Amino acid sequence: MKRILVVGAGGFTGGFIVGEGLRRGYEVWAGVRASTSRAFLQDSRIHFLELDFQNRESLSESLRGALPEGERWDYIIYNLGATKALDFASFNRVNHDYLRDFTSALADTGMTPGKILYMSSLSVMGAGDEKGYTPFTPRDIPQPNTRYGASKLKAEMCLASSGLPYVIFRCTGIYGPRERDYYLMFKSISRGFDFSVGFRRQMLTFIYVGDLAKAVYDALEKAPAGRTYVIAEGRSYTQREFRSIAARELGRRHVLPVVAPLWVLRAVCGMSGLIGRFRHKAMTLNPDKYRIMRQRNWNADIEDARRDFGFNPRTSLELGVRNAVAWYREAGWL
Repeated sequence: MKRILVVGAGGFTGGFIVGEGLRRGYEVWAGVRASTSRAFLQDSRIHFLELDFQNRESLSESLRGALPEGERWDYIIYNLGATKALDFASFNRVNHDYLRDFTSALADTGMTPGKILYMSSLSVMGAGDEKGYTPFTPRDIPQPNTRYGASKLKAEMCLASSGLPYVIFRCTGIYGPRERDYYLMFKSISRGFDFSVGFRRQMLTFIYVGDLAKAVYDALEKAPAGRTYVIAEGRSYTQREFRSIAARELGRRHVLPVVAPLWVLRAVCGMSGLIGRFRHKAMTLNPDKYRIMRQRNWNADIEDARRDFGFNPRTSLELGVRNAVAWYREAGWL
């Protein structure tokens, strides 16, 4: 039985990665902080490891004390990160410094895994080609235009220089049961409104969380170390197509599309960001989020992943939305 550690197991994606590991017969360890909710980590087979990223010394102690001397995890999935923060320093602390300290702790304890997979983001690429809509590939030069993207790219570079055998996933929008950001869009559409921004065509890409969890293990088991992959369903959608699929699964015959100019979004995000600074709280809408929402091209080329570890996402957006909506309804969210 191979042993795997999922760092950041308490989040939406982390919970599905843990579940997939159990289904595959791994000895699964969930790396969580003391404050992390374990609501979706209830399986009795899960081993828990509390990690304090505020204390570098305690990271080594926690890792060293988790397993018998001389043993290690075969694989590690590093899924910890922040998607919103007050400033770059906050993004950098969580997305870069925590990873740096964790990899240093692995080196200190001699617990180098057979492979470590880092969950990055397509946001490291920046805006890309917004005229011809050329898909992003792993070989494109990253040009992040957000604080979030810059911090994730910095983390990628840190991992690449750590000496660890690594694989990096640059994921597009992740959705599915229990996810909260796309849930807000479903909730709005269920009430008859679909809000979007910008009048130029926007190409959206998605990856269903179950397909992503499978891809993580396939890459750990088959992909060569030192590679970076773009992870998405394999096709793109317009906002209209997304709205049509969501409305059909939600049972809404008529949905009113409400399109706001980019300048309105920019003003709202700017004001929200100022309020967040005043309250010392990271807001959902902020200048960083504005740059992400205004981006027109999210097309993704997944051929490298297909070639190297047989990546074959089986869940279309229609099926994934159906699964998500069914869960939201059962859970009383809709």
